[in-house]
Amino acid sequence: MPPMRQTFDETTDPSFGPRHVPLIRQAMADQGLDGFLVPHEDEHQNEYLPAANDRLAWATGFTGSAGAAVILQDKAAVFVDGRYTLQVRDQVDGQLFEIRDLVEGGVPAYLEAAAARGQKIGYDPRLHSPDALARLKEAAAKAGAELMPVNDNPLDRAWGKARPAQPAAPVVPHALAYSGEDSADKRARVGAALAGKGADAAVLTAPSSIAWLFNVRGGDVIRSPLPIGQAILAKDGTARLFLDPAKVTPELPAWLGNQVRLETPDDLPAALAELKGQSVLVDPAQSSAWYFDTLAAAGASVVRGEDPCALPRACKNAVEIQGSRDAHARDGAALTRFLHWLATEGQTNPPDEIEAVSKLEAFREATGALKDLSFDTIAGAASNGAIVHYRPTERLNKRAEKGSLMLVDSGAQYLDGTTDVTRTVAIGEPSDEMRERFTLVLKGHLALAAIRFPAGTTGSAIDVLARQALWMHGLDYDHGTGHGVGSYLGVHEGPQRISKAPNTVALKPGMILSNEPGYYKEGGYGIRIENLQVVTEPAPILGGERPMLGFEALTLAPIDRRLIVADLLSPDERAQLDAYHARVLAVVGPQLEPEVRAWLTDVTAPLS
Repeated sequence: MPPMRQTFDETTDPSFGPRHVPLIRQAMADQGLDGFLVPHEDEHQNEYLPAANDRLAWATGFTGSAGAAVILQDKAAVFVDGRYTLQVRDQVDGQLFEIRDLVEGGVPAYLEAAAARGQKIGYDPRLHSPDALARLKEAAAKAGAELMPVNDNPLDRAWGKARPAQPAAPVVPHALAYSGEDSADKRARVGAALAGKGADAAVLTAPSSIAWLFNVRGGDVIRSPLPIGQAILAKDGTARLFLDPAKVTPELPAWLGNQVRLETPDDLPAALAELKGQSVLVDPAQSSAWYFDTLAAAGASVVRGEDPCALPRACKNAVEIQGSRDAHARDGAALTRFLHWLATEGQTNPPDEIEAVSKLEAFREATGALKDLSFDTIAGAASNGAIVHYRPTERLNKRAEKGSLMLVDSGAQYLDGTTDVTRTVAIGEPSDEMRERFTLVLKGHLALAAIRFPAGTTGSAIDVLARQALWMHGLDYDHGTGHGVGSYLGVHEGPQRISKAPNTVALKPGMILSNEPGYYKEGGYGIRIENLQVVTEPAPILGGERPMLGFEALTLAPIDRRLIVADLLSPDERAQLDAYHARVLAVVGPQLEPEVRAWLTDVTAPLS
């Protein structure tokens, strides 16, 4: 499929709310509702949404990947987390929506304070997780209000004929040469795990799980090769897969085999009803309240548990790991060509952010292997780099200036792997403060890349390594340090992560995670250094008593040495960076034309 472009560019226009909120309020009134809850999530709890499901953006203008809104007849509020505090003020009409924190209190606290006794506030049960819904109901009850499920979403009714069509991209086989394991073997393995937990079946609604389990890929979700659908997996490994018939390609039935029954989404309610008397596992973090309510009404015994595909999907097999290495080698060459352009032409005639985004995408497209970007490229010049999840638009576009930094966070989707990499580059001569803080970020990045750790270690146990140097200078960053990444799947994947937030998922061999500490000076500049790295098998350490896991860097691209204060690095850190740069040159260099290879040789030379 050709690379897909950004949807909903017009939602960066703050007039979106004033145009659409009255329509939503009228649709609410027609149903006797005093308010309506608008989550960011769609029916499949997707992070990146098809245009038809981007309800929060249509209602408010906010295009971030996490948020919510509450629309009452006389007031409204939009909720975002710390990544989007600057973006939301730029995109949303502050006269119409009160801007509030998604994490501190969030929607429940707002409902408790803003809802009035006797009010009926609607919600679409297909869009809310059962746990989140329970908290919302409790908060509304404290205010004397009532949350009411609706079958006819008033926002969708207000959107009407202007709403884009639901995506219907073809669902195609994902070859064994890339997946490394036959779907029948995956289904048998996951089915046996279900049986071990006493479950007869599992309902799967996460597009990434469906793509992984059945070895298929699609194009329904922007920036991710995912098919939207549902599945019921039985403990014996047989399955029912519910897809829009328009997506079913001629080769798909034979690819799935006779143990998988293809059905339509219209068949799903009846299929759930057939689970009466069975023990059915459903993930409350991935599946909406509608599934729990429907199964309970059918007489099934609902077992709450993590999506049974999540952990096996996260632990990549040897074929997937080698595919990721190959994808990163290819992607590293494209990124190096871009960094060379930025270090040469970009220094003489500094580009604006949109020019940088287009140039980098062109280098990736020139590989001939690009299927899509893995997310919309973040290119932040100067102060825009301090906006963690900034996305350049025509209105916000800024040109890089001498004496500033440009932060570029980007990634690509290839058949053999998904990439995600951030590099921060000096435009002209950086200040001493920029160099010092870049080096502190680099020290954290190197520490997390070098750590060895015992089995059972979680990402929260090692997060401090990436922050220690910053903390010692009274600095920090407000995002996680590492997220999981799929294999030609979503660029954000669980259950593994590296963050301050406590988690119980141990890091296991084959998991791919990002390593991305940063520093952001509001109104000044942003710094982030990000590589993807894969957890390696336990291996002995000379003189040690037990084998330790570690990380292998997958991303291959130079780090701007002009921003490094070498005296702040220890000898071991210098040696580690030199070894990384030597590997970048060895793998990426042979792919480059002479001029770019000569530049790469220079910028990867040893520090010492």
